[in-house]
Amino acid sequence: MFILRDILLPLQDHFSETTLGRERASLFVYTILSIIVPFTSSMTSNLWRCLDTLFGFEIKNKRFYTFMASPTLPWAGLWQTIWGLIPSPETDGRILVGLDDSIITKVGKKIFGCEAIFDHAAKSNQSKYPWAQNIVSVGLLKQVKGRWACLFLDFRFYLPLKTIQGKKETATIRGEVVPFQTKMAQAAQMLIEIAEHFSTVPILAVTDSWFGNNGLWKPAYKAIGNRFNILSRLRCNNVLYDLPEKRKPKQRGRNKKYGQRLGSATDMARHATSQHSGTPVTNIHSPTQRMGDALVALRPSQLRTKPCSVKTTSNGWTAIRNAILASLARYLMQLST
Repeated sequence: MFILRDILLPLQDHFSETTLGRERASLFVYTILSIIVPFTSSMTSNLWRCLDTLFGFEIKNKRFYTFMASPTLPWAGLWQTIWGLIPSPETDGRILVGLDDSIITKVGKKIFGCEAIFDHAAKSNQSKYPWAQNIVSVGLLKQVKGRWACLFLDFRFYLPLKTIQGKKETATIRGEVVPFQTKMAQAAQMLIEIAEHFSTVPILAVTDSWFGNNGLWKPAYKAIGNRFNILSRLRCNNVLYDLPEKRKPKQRGRNKKYGQRLGSATDMARHATSQHSGTPVTNIHSPTQRMGDALVALRPSQLRTKPCSVKTTSNGWTAIRNAILASLARYLMQLST
């Protein structure tokens, strides 16, 4: 516990010196301790009970929920301090970060960041446009006690342009409308800040096919340089090209942007599978279908299972506030053991 005290004290320094600021700093630290203590699951309601039962922190239910949903917490300074507390963030000499966006359904109509967001993973009995927060998150991929964990490093609330132009209450902080940023710009900004903090370590961003394009690569690579790389999945209709040939002396015209056309991801997967006798070729019918079906065809027949249609949800990381505080708790637990 003495180690936790030395770690938690720097986090309190980012809150203001006012009476309210000191109260929020104390509540922030005790909330982290409530997550660490094996009292119950880290739901907001359970954390509130833990604060009252174990620590004697008297606070009304509504006020605690308001604190947990506050958009004015000093996350910028908190994240910088937390990044510096990570003992060994590298994995094989580089930092692995996971990037994704998620939606969290809400009920209150005045909660910051809420809007009717399209849910591409909604089930048949669910709304396609739930009232929810859309959050772009970056997390550190690290093995903790032999298992892979995603420890939050930063996040941004994404609001559609129409919400900001309409100057809705859910898009304002202290009466001022927040500026608009695309998801790509938000993701690039977070990666650049992380790369600036870990200024000598290569950064590998692991993401899905939505972020794995030039919209994220161009601004991030321009600011970070050769230390930045992206590992993402390809859509089956993405066309791949070889590197362009070197320019010949006195060659006319501009330099070639692409080399020889290699084909789409589907064509290359079919070509790879056809080289193995007895291995079936998987036909991918939908442009949005993942390459997983084609990769299954590469497995030996004795390792393949019967194909079936599986419908999964991909809302990403849920319960963002509790997950962020839980990630802080994992940092502290790793340092104290």
